[in-house]
Amino acid sequence: MNNIEKTCNDIVNWIKEKVNEAGCKGLVFGLSGGIDSAVIAGLSKKAFPKDSLGVIMPCHSNPEDEEHARLVAKSLDINIIKVDLTNTFDVYTSELGFIENNRLATSNIKPRLRMTTLYYYAQLNNYLVVGSSNKSEITIGYFTKHGDSGVDILPIADLVKEEVKELAKYLQIDEAIISKPPSAGLWENQTDEDEMGFGYEELDSYIKGKNVDDISKETRYKIEKMNKISEHKRKFPPIFIQS
Repeated sequence: MNNIEKTCNDIVNWIKEKVNEAGCKGLVFGLSGGIDSAVIAGLSKKAFPKDSLGVIMPCHSNPEDEEHARLVAKSLDINIIKVDLTNTFDVYTSELGFIENNRLATSNIKPRLRMTTLYYYAQLNNYLVVGSSNKSEITIGYFTKHGDSGVDILPIADLVKEEVKELAKYLQIDEAIISKPPSAGLWENQTDEDEMGFGYEELDSYIKGKNVDDISKETRYKIEKMNKISEHKRKFPPIFIQS
């Protein structure tokens, strides 16, 4: 980014405007221990220093994720609460009576439970729910419909992953969080890039239209296909219009 200080200030001012327009007084967000949620925490703290709430929501999660989430909270001095969703997830999935073991369908329950939790605290405190999806993820539909996309505002949705990293450094997020492999934490040892089938560097270059010729034909095809089939996730549900 050419002027990261300006970008940061512009986002913070935009957040304030959206909260004020909604007649709310603050923000609530999931604190996962990842870079995107850490950046959202940093921006929220700047926008509403006394009314920013981070919610740590483990659900069969790697203990390191909570450690990193608490590291972010401590360094930014933000209020946090912990809601362990592990038992809730176990009870819910046991009631579904699975016939097939579909890992993705099962794992996507986790972000949907987390959004339910965030909206509880949002209504309780008159806050808006802040999402942490970035432009790279949104472009290819790498998010859970009515899960991590079920939010009120998306402050970093116009920034690709590399720009999010730049913003994280500007916000002085711990290097351990910036440098670790991005993961949605849906299952053990899961990483974004393994699941996508290509790296964020290639995806960001494609989105920005930079060095596209250096990206393999196969990867370009994957990106374009994922963008096409996930279009419904970026739109409001179709509405039947009476003739």
